Amino acid sequence: MKRFAILTASAVGLFFTLLLVSILFSVNLGNFLDQLLSEEVVYSVKLSLVTSLISTAVVLPLSVFTAYALVRFKFPLRGFLKVVLDLPMFFPELLIGLLLLLSLGRFNGIVFTPYAVVLAQIAVSLPFAVKVLYTSFSQVDYRLEMVARSLGYSFAETFLKVTLPIAKVGVLSALVVAFARSFGAFGAVLVFAGGVYMKTETLPVGIFLNISYGNLERATVMGLILMVVSLVCLLLFETFAGKNK
Repeated sequence: MKRFAILTASAVGLFFTLLLVSILFSVNLGNFLDQLLSEEVVYSVKLSLVTSLISTAVVLPLSVFTAYALVRFKFPLRGFLKVVLDLPMFFPELLIGLLLLLSLGRFNGIVFTPYAVVLAQIAVSLPFAVKVLYTSFSQVDYRLEMVARSLGYSFAETFLKVTLPIAKVGVLSALVVAFARSFGAFGAVLVFAGGVYMKTETLPVGIFLNISYGNLERATVMGLILMVVSLVCLLLFETFAGKNK
């Protein structure tokens, strides 16, 4: 059993290693710099970065207070709210985009604009950030908060000076997850913001567009950038997770 499990893990690891390494052998080094500095790639990187930072700035406080409320307080429809927030994590992103289009598509000036990109990224990343913080706040000993309150701390002071410092690793992890999910959002962005060239073209959308055009060279360069950003986010997340052990 032990040998079979190790063999299986090795085979799975090898398979995904080959997938990851394949992009390196597909990059045309002669044209790499030209593609990297092309107007389309630069625009896609800037749009992805700006919208992801905005989305993360919105998602983090929303997820902090939402997760804390779910952990600490009992209120009507609490269980229903938890299900509603968990469910989108199991949705295909295309469905999230469709739901956004059906609910917000009637508002002029939103759909097929960078604003729609931000809204789609928020819808994709918020449930994941809430999930991370829910786990983190669940591990904070409620008795410590009660001791702080008994010493004269207000609720806000207790939250800011006791709860958040204890859960800071979870907060940082949620921040990284929110940014990574926003930066890599594709299906929801494509449906709600559209794959509009040099307007709503984030990196994932840019990869899709260039594959559609048959420009695999540029799509590969975009994919490589996306992989590097994802790797950085993974390393940060693992670093924070390691500090929590």
